Amino acid sequence: MLRYTLRRLILLVPVLVGLSLLVFTISNVLPGDPVKLAAGPQATQAEIDSLARELGMDQPLPVRYWTYVTGLVQGDWGQSVLTRRPVWDDLKIYLPATLELVIAALALAVVVGIPAGLMSAVYANRWPDYVSRVLSLGAISMPRFFLGLILQLALAMWLGWLPLGGRYPIIDEPPPTLTGFLTIDALASGNGTAFLVALQHLLLPAFAMSLSPLATITRMMRATTIEVLQQDYVLTERALGLSQRLIVFKYVLKNAMSASLTVIGLYVGWLLGGTVLVETVFDWPGVGLYATKAIVTQDFMPVMGVTLAIGTIFILANLVVDLLYGLLNPKVRYA
Repeated sequence: MLRYTLRRLILLVPVLVGLSLLVFTISNVLPGDPVKLAAGPQATQAEIDSLARELGMDQPLPVRYWTYVTGLVQGDWGQSVLTRRPVWDDLKIYLPATLELVIAALALAVVVGIPAGLMSAVYANRWPDYVSRVLSLGAISMPRFFLGLILQLALAMWLGWLPLGGRYPIIDEPPPTLTGFLTIDALASGNGTAFLVALQHLLLPAFAMSLSPLATITRMMRATTIEVLQQDYVLTERALGLSQRLIVFKYVLKNAMSASLTVIGLYVGWLLGGTVLVETVFDWPGVGLYATKAIVTQDFMPVMGVTLAIGTIFILANLVVDLLYGLLNPKVRYA
């Protein structure tokens, strides 16, 4: 298992280097002049040239890439051209908010989707299967932003059960920042009231984001479980008189999880990169809104920072999936 893990870690290096090169090149060859935009419409050419020298934007592209990469290694993710704030300082504020939302949505999808898919396969072509398939099809067809608006209208405005939006009430003092995850920070500080408030604000956007991965995981789990149930060893176990519960939970579940793990790993990147609409609808202060504002103003350093952060998290998530593959199926370790 150690050699398998080391091989996967070594493969991350060229992927990260290629990602940084691709993001930097695309961001710097796109049309537009962020320096001129930051200098303002009344700036003279001399002032624009001076600002470009100050930001290092007058250097050749290879030199700027080398400077950027060496800065990344030292913890310097660049500086916003417009706000002059370090990108890393902004990411420490916005990225935990998005990660908390994505993790909550994915956890909800996994906790509900895997048992639902398993039950749908065990009761194939019976009413639990029909209900699961109809709900999955409806969930995957529903746009997240529209679902978010419906949830706000029904649960927040009409019934008043949950907050309309935001991450925490503006008039209240949030718990001390330890991880950036409000729910974890509230528990760490022993503030149960703050935890409940943060959880209430998290529920609606997390549920809106979870439906698409939940439906996909359910369908994938159903298909792979049905396939595993038809294997010879399962038929042999049934012939030996083992109970259906024992066969499903001890033998079938483990072998049916592989395809679902792939979907879960892919959805980490998909959710991280697709939070913009949900964050906009629920006024959630995450990297989606941060990146959108940077794109509109052609402020490429924050865009590169967000892209690299999301790409790195996605790569690490798939590393975890690979390691889980190795645990579930020992043959994968030697592939």
